[in-house]
Amino acid sequence: MEFSATYIAQLLDGEVQGDGTTKISKLGKIDDAEPGALAFLSNPKYEPAIYNTAASAVLVNKQFQPRQTVQTTLIRVEDPYSGFTTLLEEYHKLLNHDKVGTEEPTFAHESSQLGESLYRGAFSYIGANCKIGNNVKIYPQAYVGDNVVIGNHTIIHSGVKIYADSIIGSHCVIHAGAVIGSDGFGFAPQPDGTYKTIPQLGNVVIGHHVNIGANTTIDCATLGSTTIRDGVKLDNLIQIAHNVEIGENTVIAAQTGVSGSTKIGKNCVLAGQVGVVGHLTIGDRSTVGAQAGVGKSLKSDQIVLGSPAFDRKKYLRAYAAFRSLPDLIERINELEKKY
Repeated sequence: MEFSATYIAQLLDGEVQGDGTTKISKLGKIDDAEPGALAFLSNPKYEPAIYNTAASAVLVNKQFQPRQTVQTTLIRVEDPYSGFTTLLEEYHKLLNHDKVGTEEPTFAHESSQLGESLYRGAFSYIGANCKIGNNVKIYPQAYVGDNVVIGNHTIIHSGVKIYADSIIGSHCVIHAGAVIGSDGFGFAPQPDGTYKTIPQLGNVVIGHHVNIGANTTIDCATLGSTTIRDGVKLDNLIQIAHNVEIGENTVIAAQTGVSGSTKIGKNCVLAGQVGVVGHLTIGDRSTVGAQAGVGKSLKSDQIVLGSPAFDRKKYLRAYAAFRSLPDLIERINELEKKY
């Protein structure tokens, strides 16, 4: 597939500086791109690479002013990084566009409603009374339980397990090995020291434009729904417990665990290996640093670090004092010798 620099500029609402007929057939990094590739310059530290890059065209900011002669064609856009991401999305769609039809062996219950232009990979399973939208792609060995709803243009990768009654929106991507709707961790202690299983009767509801990483697990609610709202992005190896609610456009990095019935607001960021206690509320636009342990609710717009987590500025001051402890101890020891 080849596209002209002019076509790409029109797609991104940009403008061409140089040869608009330049042909682009692939994407690449600015420092090692080959002829025919499109690269981007977003981070100023990579500016030297633009003066000798082999890329046929480079996305740059509209305000970019080169300090030397640039041999490549420039495509000026508002945000090169976002523009390049848009192109990656379009390229990904083209690569997957041909995935239509049914491979054998596969199974879909006769009571289920299957949309148009559906792809069903070999050994995939669709249970009873499901509603599968248009242009959905269900890759090999994926399991879709009874009464599941999947919206248009959603991709279910190989080995995904979607338990009964789950609801998944449109334009979602669920990566390999993810489990949606497994039982929440509900056990009632008994007088004799054993535990009695509490039936988990709820479901999982996932909004539109949600991405769920490989081997991430989202438990069904005890009653009601575990809810992942529109635009949420979950990394690999994340545990979301029963009855959790995650607000719109929140992003969570790998190896994070969120305990039951916690509510996370909109546009929050939880970095890697964060642990969140159950029954808390994390306000909108909050940021939790890597490996933090959140043991109490957070107001909106807070930034916290540490375990237990507390205000970022206070944490940095405390950490600076902690790093100074060896010197302080040495000084105290010297003073004790003198006096």
